[in-house]
Amino acid sequence: MKKLGKVWSEYSFIFVLIVIFIVYAITSSGLTWSGVMNIFRHSAVIGTVALGMGLICLTGEIDLSVGSMLALTAGFSVIVFNITGSILLTLLFALGFGAVCGFVNGLLVGGVQMPAFIVTLATMLIYRSFAQYFCQHVDRALIGGGSSVYKMDTAKASYQTLFGFGNGKIATIPTVGIVMLIMTALFVYLSGWTKYGKKIYAIGSNFKAAKMSGINVSMMKISAFTICGILTGLGAFLWIAMNGSADPATTGSSYEMYAIASVVLGGIAMSGGRGKMLGVLFGAMSYTIVDKIIVALKMDSLINNAIKGIILILVILVQVAGPQIREKFRKAA
Repeated sequence: MKKLGKVWSEYSFIFVLIVIFIVYAITSSGLTWSGVMNIFRHSAVIGTVALGMGLICLTGEIDLSVGSMLALTAGFSVIVFNITGSILLTLLFALGFGAVCGFVNGLLVGGVQMPAFIVTLATMLIYRSFAQYFCQHVDRALIGGGSSVYKMDTAKASYQTLFGFGNGKIATIPTVGIVMLIMTALFVYLSGWTKYGKKIYAIGSNFKAAKMSGINVSMMKISAFTICGILTGLGAFLWIAMNGSADPATTGSSYEMYAIASVVLGGIAMSGGRGKMLGVLFGAMSYTIVDKIIVALKMDSLINNAIKGIILILVILVQVAGPQIREKFRKAA
């Protein structure tokens, strides 16, 4: 019984995905390989961003700015592509600019020691505002001739290559999904098999003990936010590769909530120090499937976020109440 409880606590995200998948199979009247791969594709951007959020949550912090950061980075990356026509330079810019945005958050949280909630709430507003402002005030040619959307120049020779990458498949598996899998494997290794990962867990488990043991907590938090920025930059690159444009008003909208939900559904504790990065992949796919279930049930789209919010509250409630219930049963025994 104890072994079963341990397996459940460590790998509950697998069971959650299976249950949600079964519900989706029932509501959608059957599954096809194409449908499953479509879920995989739609999970790519949020899954990539959620990996960064997971790293931050392991330290006991949070980043509410990732959705706005995604919009700003995606918009500016479109401009870089329209100027240079280079896929490589666009990718490097997205990663670098995302890193700068994440570093700003990390410096204020880890260096200045301001509350992460307040800092990232402020930068969420700042990044989104910048994305909208520059879309209205830069040369029309730089944003693809649109009036309120960053649109990639389809006349560039490399556009079809980039768009083909964003919407292409390798052995029926979406390329953007493969990118998400590679990043998941990398961060599973980083968090579970390196000294850096052990320090991240130590900070989230016991901040004071980690500091007393010689861990540079400030630098570790700065690095976690910076890495989250890099992953958000990668997510922005995948976004423009898939869509060919970025709307500053809607791109990445509510993605901070989706990323947090993916992390929580993946079994990472919001209090920090507990959970597996592998769970983030399963959490992102679970949240994407919930979207599909809502569509399959033909529910009013206006109630969509309410349902997701309720699911998020229930999962966090299980996270908080679960250990307390187990402890009561242990004492009673």
